[in-house]
Amino acid sequence: MVLPLTLIVDRLAFVCEDGEMFGEEYTLVACADYVLRHTPGATVSNMSSSRALHDVTVKHGQRYSASAVGEVNVVAMMKATDAVIGGEGNGGVILPELHYGRDALVGIALFLSLLAQNPMKVSALRQTYPDYFMSKQKVELTPELDTDALLIQMAKRYQNERVTTIDGVKIDFNDHWVHLRKSNTEPIIRIYVEAPSQDQADAVAQAFITELKSL
Repeated sequence: MVLPLTLIVDRLAFVCEDGEMFGEEYTLVACADYVLRHTPGATVSNMSSSRALHDVTVKHGQRYSASAVGEVNVVAMMKATDAVIGGEGNGGVILPELHYGRDALVGIALFLSLLAQNPMKVSALRQTYPDYFMSKQKVELTPELDTDALLIQMAKRYQNERVTTIDGVKIDFNDHWVHLRKSNTEPIIRIYVEAPSQDQADAVAQAFITELKSL
């Protein structure tokens, strides 16, 4: 008896023809670019994913929303906004036309369709999207510290910026953002920063590490 084979692959990353990584944060960006060219509608990613999806969505005249981190939260936001595509910056692509789950095979089909309609090298395609760089750090805390109170303090310090608190504290500046999230399993705060250069992202992350330690 031959048993049916089920292939489940939920994350997707591409390599350019020159051996450089396309960037897993840009997998969803490219797939969304293709979908929005043919099906206008909203897009969703989580708060720790690249701002590039927002930029591409706005370029197509559509609306972008950010959810709390986690596939279940992305899907909930997609349903609430009737999004045509969504996912996460870890290479997860969700196309609700087929199903509400990360699907790398769907991502491959969308990416190849984009290249088929716009014949170019993969590296050239990558250059059509805005350049953002991420720094991912963490601050170790002592178990007795009130992490929630610490995050509340940070939100108050930056209340004049665009602050979102649905999942930790995310602070949006003009050219970069910072996302502070507590771990549910260990006494740490994770720090995610995205900026136009790697040096800036690393410097901002280090500055927030210093600020958190001072509190």
